[in-house]
Amino acid sequence: MDKIQKLIEEHVGYLIVFTLLVVSVAGLVEILPLAFQKSTTQPVAGVKPYTAVQLAGRDIYIREGCHTCHTQMIRPFRAETERYGHYSVAGESVYDHPFLWGSKRTGPDLARVGARYSDEWHRVHLINPRDVVPESNMPAFPWLAKNLADADIVPTKMKALRLVGVPYTDKDIAEAKAQVEGKSEMDVLVAYLQGLGLALKNVR
Repeated sequence: MDKIQKLIEEHVGYLIVFTLLVVSVAGLVEILPLAFQKSTTQPVAGVKPYTAVQLAGRDIYIREGCHTCHTQMIRPFRAETERYGHYSVAGESVYDHPFLWGSKRTGPDLARVGARYSDEWHRVHLINPRDVVPESNMPAFPWLAKNLADADIVPTKMKALRLVGVPYTDKDIAEAKAQVEGKSEMDVLVAYLQGLGLALKNVR
């Protein structure tokens, strides 16, 4: 065994191969079973695919980097559940591609922000956060109120998401462009935020 250990430690190529082998096996043992568990692959009761408007809003949310400061993962610790609500479960995010979990927060977690504030509150907050939260260091996003959301791309995106398991119907896809057309980026972003976490929001 000492000879094998010495051989591996003195030859970088062997060390890399064995490291990759160990990591791959560990990954399979930890990750592969999750693909067969209903709790991680099936939506929880009440979770529905995003509407066309919410989907367009989610794209704005990601484009503007909101997810880098606001996570959408409440960990099962009392300090977090007391503040934000029920801890996050995988079944809430089965339709999220990509999912926006994480643990680094500059701003509050938004997993349960849906229906917590009015649409108008969100609009004021996005145009100038300090008008509603004086101590906020969040940047302002006034251009969202002026820019129209891209309605043309939404049906194509929904078709792509259907390929990975999101149950959009032909009717959903056919009506998507009309639902988004004429709405501002602010409108669709607020719609996305207002839909977050409603399925588990009142569970304790």
